Amino acid sequence: MPQSSATPILQIAVPTPVQGYFDYLPAPDEANLPAIGARVRVPFGRRQMVGVVIGHSEASHVPSHRLRPIVATLDAEPLLDALLLNLLTWAADYYQHPLGEVMAAALPVALRQGKPAQVQGIEYCTLTEAGRRTDPASLPRAPRQTALLRLLQDRQEALTLEQLRTQQDTDPRQSLKALVDKGLVQIDARSCLTQVDTPPAPAPALNAAQQQAVEAIVASLDGFTGHLLEGVTGSGKTEVYLQVIRQVLASGRQCLVLVPEIALTPQLLDRFRARLDIPIAVLHSGLNDSERLCAWLCARSGEAGVVIGTRSAVFAPWARPGLIIVDEEHDPSLKQQDGFRYHARDLAVMRAHREQVPVVLGSATPALESLANVARGQYRHLSLPGRAGGASAPRLKLLDVRSQFMDEGLSVPLLDRIQQHLEDDGQVLLFLNRRGYAPALICHECGWVADCHRCDARMTWHAGIRRLRCHHCGHETGVPAQCPSCSRPLVGRGQGTERVEQALRRHFPAWPVVRIDRDSTRRKGALASALEGVRSGQHRILVGTQMLAKGHDFPNVTLAAILEADQGLFSADFRAVERLAQTIVQVAGRAGRGARPGEVLIQTHHPDHPLLLTLLRAGYGAFAQAALAERREAHLPPYAALALLRAEAADAEAPRVFLEGASQALTSKNPQGVQAWGPAPAPMERKAGRYRAHLLLQADQRRDLRKALAIWLPDLPRLPGARKVRWSVDVDPVDLQ
Repeated sequence: MPQSSATPILQIAVPTPVQGYFDYLPAPDEANLPAIGARVRVPFGRRQMVGVVIGHSEASHVPSHRLRPIVATLDAEPLLDALLLNLLTWAADYYQHPLGEVMAAALPVALRQGKPAQVQGIEYCTLTEAGRRTDPASLPRAPRQTALLRLLQDRQEALTLEQLRTQQDTDPRQSLKALVDKGLVQIDARSCLTQVDTPPAPAPALNAAQQQAVEAIVASLDGFTGHLLEGVTGSGKTEVYLQVIRQVLASGRQCLVLVPEIALTPQLLDRFRARLDIPIAVLHSGLNDSERLCAWLCARSGEAGVVIGTRSAVFAPWARPGLIIVDEEHDPSLKQQDGFRYHARDLAVMRAHREQVPVVLGSATPALESLANVARGQYRHLSLPGRAGGASAPRLKLLDVRSQFMDEGLSVPLLDRIQQHLEDDGQVLLFLNRRGYAPALICHECGWVADCHRCDARMTWHAGIRRLRCHHCGHETGVPAQCPSCSRPLVGRGQGTERVEQALRRHFPAWPVVRIDRDSTRRKGALASALEGVRSGQHRILVGTQMLAKGHDFPNVTLAAILEADQGLFSADFRAVERLAQTIVQVAGRAGRGARPGEVLIQTHHPDHPLLLTLLRAGYGAFAQAALAERREAHLPPYAALALLRAEAADAEAPRVFLEGASQALTSKNPQGVQAWGPAPAPMERKAGRYRAHLLLQADQRRDLRKALAIWLPDLPRLPGARKVRWSVDVDPVDLQ
């Protein structure tokens, strides 16, 4: 029973793994109550934490003598407005995640730490006139200053402290101060927003389908409508975005654009900067804390007309809501896979509904969930069936590699076509979603295999750095000179992108090859440099992973090849076939985007597989309808709702014992319309030294699942085995691994 209080009660969301909020008293030395949506510093146990005020009350369930006052109010006005607070509160409830951690996820790191919500600007380092004239070698006994001055002279552009640190692999501040004192370098504070001084480029003429899509979206700008913009790769979806955004900006409102990965941000940003003469804020994990804070605050103030960002940008505040766009809406990267496991696409739709603005979901290969929402009448379907600019669709062909000689995953027919396209002055893209040199290092004599001692997985051989690396837990070790068991030579089995790159250099020594994957693009700026080399024609053969398949425009690529199409055909994950179809279409879309026709080759050991035949003969739409029919019959999403309870522990039995107790606790609640499957070991039972198991909940009606979770999850911490495991719940999981 709540007890009334003469002093107002502050309800504060504190970032701890505890559901709900905490009650506090106002600070005794502050005349005004902190606003709802403002940050406060509070005592929590023996430490102090930064929380967000979510409400005021006149009563509390906690006795008044146990209530503690806050330490200080950090914001004079709300950082998070009422609509965004309501969205975050809803998300915490829907995804069954602690409210304080959800609130923290919506804030930049600097604000979570209690730093002032003030735009500081980003410090850039530039050469003075003396710095441009000075020979770096003339600096006596100062190798770091010499290297720093040479770097600035070579780059001939302003660089941030973070960029200097990345380039030099050391903290440059001391050397930088010395160069400033010598009058060779100056430091200026600039805005984090990107804007070009040149007039915007003129808009190209739209084809009929593009014009129809623009008109439909513009007609809905005064309220909420969900639009699914389905367009074949190269159909001009970005041009539709741009022309709608110009209309939104003309009305004085802001736009939020979400992309699934950092790799897509620079390309989209370049397109937007060339066409929009307004400040653009960028939000992604590649920024340092100062850059992220600056962009976040500029979005909140309305100074940034457009905000482009990855998954977490869905929480970016704005002053004048106008439009939300989710590009590549099918991409699983939009779902957070740890901690607060939200789906940015679904939250974008919910936010648009609450803010009463339209949302556009764009993709060449829409998620089956989105297509089902079209069928239910929840989204409006806009179609761009042809490529923009008159480019023709690429020709797709299956290469049956059964009984074929394969050289490092490359068949003879594929090698012949690569040679022909190179001689015809085209570029070639090869896709293999496996990093490293070889996925296994084995001994042919005794059968020894380089396994990860922490996971049920093999170590991947990275020949370039002479290391074995587990792609699941990150464990690394050196490569044995010989078999540890019998001292015979070791050999790599299977192909990764590194090995394919080596084979391509051997087959085509006259043509430059570039590899684009997470290993080759670790350094800041490496990806942008590689992509620029592709667009300029410096690189003629591209080999890479998923990073290459997403959204990039390579107008000179005339041949795209998928080296292993069979990986997704026989997976235990019911979404694997959908992802394979999306990958094939996305990779195919990289070919023939310019004036020259494209060709797509798909190597497979199963050329008669129904998925591949449907996709090639009738297209993604026909595949999607067949897949939806299968999902409906199997009672799987989008015709059912799922929640996955994961448990892990160092002891092999502990996860199973906990999940069995959880299953029994669920049964005792007698939830209507909810079925539990398991517990069962995870597909990879041991990962990073911990054993993992799953319990899957399935319901035909989402409301039944939500009711069951609400009454069941609060009991789990009290189960006998709960303290022996780490457990989490994933609502609407996209990965059952």
